Amino acid sequence: MALMITDECINCDVCEPECPNGAISPGEEIYVIDPNLCTECVGHYDEPQCQQVCPVDCIPLDPEREESRDELMEKYHIITAA
Repeated sequence: MALMITDECINCDVCEPECPNGAISPGEEIYVIDPNLCTECVGHYDEPQCQQVCPVDCIPLDPEREESRDELMEKYHIITAA
């Protein structure tokens, strides 16, 4: 699954630089995650780095974007090959 940022986001700016795929960016009101670039850090780290640094715990799995670990790894290979 890709991750998503909920409206509890306080725009603290700590998640964006932690994303190895550049999937996190400022949105109109809160930060957003591009699901096409989010691999939950598969291929880079054991755990999603944005979740690790978020002080308000507002980065859950996106229930509309279910992906297996193999699919996330395939996405990682595509992103890093570019």
